[in-house]
Amino acid sequence: MVEANDVEMKPADESSAASSPEAEVKKDPDLLTIEDIREQVKQLEKAVYGKDHRYAFRVLRCLANTRRKLNTNVLRRLVQGYYTHSAKERTALEAFIIDDNDMEIEIDSKPVPSPKLRPARSEKPLIPEVDAYLHLLVLLRLVDLGKAGEARECSDLLLIKLKAYNRRSLDLVAARCYFYYARAYELDNKLEQIRPNLYARLRTATLRNDCEGQAVLINCLLRNYLHYNLYDQADKLVSKSTFPETASNNEWARYLYYLGRIKAVQLNYSAAHTNLVQALRKAPQHAAIGFKQTVQKLTVTVELLLGDIPERSIFYQTTLKRSLAPYFQLTQAVRLGNLQMFLKVVEQFHAQFQQDRTYILIQRLRHNVIKTGLRAISSSYSKISLADAAKKLALDAPEDAEFIVAKAIRDGVIEATIDHEKEFVASKERTDVYCTQEPQLAFHQRISFCLNIHNQSVKAMRFPPKSYNKDLESAEERREREQQDLELAKEMAEDDDDYV
Repeated sequence: MVEANDVEMKPADESSAASSPEAEVKKDPDLLTIEDIREQVKQLEKAVYGKDHRYAFRVLRCLANTRRKLNTNVLRRLVQGYYTHSAKERTALEAFIIDDNDMEIEIDSKPVPSPKLRPARSEKPLIPEVDAYLHLLVLLRLVDLGKAGEARECSDLLLIKLKAYNRRSLDLVAARCYFYYARAYELDNKLEQIRPNLYARLRTATLRNDCEGQAVLINCLLRNYLHYNLYDQADKLVSKSTFPETASNNEWARYLYYLGRIKAVQLNYSAAHTNLVQALRKAPQHAAIGFKQTVQKLTVTVELLLGDIPERSIFYQTTLKRSLAPYFQLTQAVRLGNLQMFLKVVEQFHAQFQQDRTYILIQRLRHNVIKTGLRAISSSYSKISLADAAKKLALDAPEDAEFIVAKAIRDGVIEATIDHEKEFVASKERTDVYCTQEPQLAFHQRISFCLNIHNQSVKAMRFPPKSYNKDLESAEERREREQQDLELAKEMAEDDDDYV
């Protein structure tokens, strides 16, 4: 009988000890981030040498995801790995990499081999696109850490680099750099200092036909003016400049939002509402939640100023329910025409409305609340005294009610007459609304909205480049080919006849 030999089994920890370092290297998040950035650098190089901007678009589309993975360890390895040609540039960028205490402990305890990015003694400088992109990553880290002063200095150095080049392949990366250049100064509360630089870059971008750069710079200037409530200067900029049609949807959404704010302050509520609705349509569907919340707040306010009541479903959306809660109470007060409730909501959420920059517009809603209350009174009472009307509208004196009712009658809000001697208001019989032009105006507004959506959709479609037509034959070439085919067919028919 053969005895079975006992096999000594190694513990699980000992058996996997040999492969644990490799597993740690593969799963190290910093190493994976560096690998992703190295692939992005290759995409930028392919965009430059292949003259295809789509690769640069892909890199910039991943910038938000890359931004969340940046840390001190990753940035230091990138700078040391790529800036091997110039110690001066490497030292300048390393000065902006701020150490994190937690990251230092992790580096000391878990040393991970860094991937080889470039030859150690490479004297070939980086192409400007890659240089600007790596510099932008350092700037983004400073912005995320809230280091406003260092971010401003880093952005100044980045702008100096961009001014030294005139390359069309750099336009997309430069446009993103302009945005964060303005953002760094905004965090440092020195936004007014960069207007000359922004105008200079806008002039240069216009002369070079840099559409993306023009769009970003125009939006930065509008944001600059609106930050200081300089609506007249912003309106002049809009009238004197032309926003490029080929700009990205994100830049169009920002531009339409700024335009809507300008029009709303200038009492042009119809144009403001149209621009804001288009901004919501062009905004990303599953991202930019903060931007959509800000636009929706202004849209609700403008709709109330137009005399319309926003749909209730807007206030119950998951991403908007909490942020639009004050505006929902405001809408209820306007819909009921309750002036006391309106004043209470404004007083309760005064700080929120100031932060949202809608307080000035909300103050104008007081007249709309009174008009709504007057409509309710006119439809409920055929005759009412001015004293009772003032009491229902929460006014101080019957004389105020008399002036307000007279203005409402003149504006066509209600159909009534005032008896000044007996101090009462007599409502007239309501006419059939279908005998007026209101249905026609409502249909005209809906048709215009649908046609506008169709036009915007056609403009947003992507068409093949003009080089696509080079491979297609022209009409003359087609006629020559058909003529040659006919002659060949005749020759073949004659040869067949001769053979027979």
